[in-house]
Amino acid sequence: MKASQFFISTLKEAPADAEVVSHKLMTRAGLIKKLGAGIYNYMPLGLRVIRKVEAIVREEMNRAGAVELTMPVVQPAELWQETGRFEKMGPELLRIQDRHGRDFVVQPTSEEVITDIARQELKSYKQLPKNFYQIQTKFRDERRPRFGLMRGREFIMKDAYSFDRDQVAAKASYQVMAAAYRRIFDRFGLTYRAVAADSGAIGGDLSEEFQVIAATGEDAIVYCPQSDYAANMEKAEALAPAGPRGAATQALTKTATPGKSTCADVAELLGVPLNTTVKSLVLATDETNEAGEIVKTQVWLLLLRGDHDMNEIKVGKVPGLAGFRFATLGEIEDHFGCKPGYLGPIGLKKPLKIVVDREVAVMADWICGANEVDFHITGVNWGRDLPEPDMVADLRNVVAGDRSPDGKGELAIERGIEVGHVFYLGTKYSKGMNATFLGDDGKPAFFEMGCYGIGVTRLPAAAIEQNHDERGIIWPDAIAPFTVVVCPVGMDRSEAVKATAEQLYADLLAAGVDVILDDRGERPGAMFADWELIGVPHRVTIGDKSLKEGVGEYQHRRDAAATKVAVADILAHVKGRMAV
Repeated sequence: MKASQFFISTLKEAPADAEVVSHKLMTRAGLIKKLGAGIYNYMPLGLRVIRKVEAIVREEMNRAGAVELTMPVVQPAELWQETGRFEKMGPELLRIQDRHGRDFVVQPTSEEVITDIARQELKSYKQLPKNFYQIQTKFRDERRPRFGLMRGREFIMKDAYSFDRDQVAAKASYQVMAAAYRRIFDRFGLTYRAVAADSGAIGGDLSEEFQVIAATGEDAIVYCPQSDYAANMEKAEALAPAGPRGAATQALTKTATPGKSTCADVAELLGVPLNTTVKSLVLATDETNEAGEIVKTQVWLLLLRGDHDMNEIKVGKVPGLAGFRFATLGEIEDHFGCKPGYLGPIGLKKPLKIVVDREVAVMADWICGANEVDFHITGVNWGRDLPEPDMVADLRNVVAGDRSPDGKGELAIERGIEVGHVFYLGTKYSKGMNATFLGDDGKPAFFEMGCYGIGVTRLPAAAIEQNHDERGIIWPDAIAPFTVVVCPVGMDRSEAVKATAEQLYADLLAAGVDVILDDRGERPGAMFADWELIGVPHRVTIGDKSLKEGVGEYQHRRDAAATKVAVADILAHVKGRMAV
């Protein structure tokens, strides 16, 4: 491609609504152009990146035995009503009607449609396993679309769905996809981690997120540098604290803490470490009748160390706490006789269930609220001052320095951007839609399913968040809009420069290199600034002065300075750097 024939439109300033680096740079480099809130035109440079991402995904999915199809963006509501998602999903699901008043959705995902295909087409166990995938436009009506392609409303995804005869086969299909995803992300040339993720109501351990490491990432990734352990914050666990619990050494004392309603304030006032304090979190669970009316409410007290935060996913898995909510002020005052900020497990007005984090269960001489405004209790000990708790569970988010659950080192935390997810679905959708096949025993059985997604348009944004500097984007070779740019200086004034640049361009094309020749006649400073902003990884500069020495100048986008290379050796040099 020659630049004069292509479309390059760079900006010196980012739009005022661009908050994150990728949004700013993609707009400035002319990769995307905003059409509406969370809706973007993919401009020619941006589309080239997207197509390269799609090509890698398609090659590896095909290699893994998946079969490509395409499902409609607009889908009949009837299928979504079968699974209940038409009613259950919130306003993120864009619901529309046609001229006849029939309900449709603009799909954010395609489990219902693919399950409908399977129940019509896959009649026998002999047709299994099967994995269908598509690369298709999706729409999610985000309340607050932001960050450009990181959280847009319209986006492109690769979503795949596997169908198997039983759990053993489904787990094998899952592992095939997990391996394919690792090949895909390896080929993208990005630093990433595959981390264990929560499986929700389905349970089990077959759920992994693929996170591109970036300081601006929305997700916290927990890993052990000394082992292969990695999980997202929702799933991550630390090694259970070692016992036994320490012996009591302090007397139980009611202590004045005027105006100090947080653990941090209390610890500072008393001059003690924050990890000697215990915070009280009050939850409730409701039992309802068939009409949906609340017939019984159970109030719970959760105790966590003052320097720890509650993990809602873990709490929701505690027996009896599924579907919990935070207690109302009335429920709190009814059970504690006190407003929040000074709550504790001693001297309750009404009984409730107490669940404590594993760390709190082994604490001695701890501090908690006294259930009286402006007072806390110090020197609290289990057994002596209050009964052992009803339950002990892992309730908290891990923190850096916790022991890895595999016992092989300490946990570290870094930020990541989720760009892929592999997940075992089980029979959630096949049962919901009565999708069955005939097993080898001649009896109908529900498909065991898995789903596997990659954010095709989110991935370039994540790549930029990981790879940029003050001058612009730094693309990995595999997904750069162009791999090499040839920059002739003054080619309109020098036949030698023009001839050398065009010959090098032709040689690179013949060698299968994705190259662009900048024949626009721009000044060197403006030309270099454009390509540094756009982020093409390899640049070759041809100028009169260097040609007199028989050389050109090569510079990788990450190099601090250019390297002189003999003209005859430039092709080999570029290919050598591309292989690094």
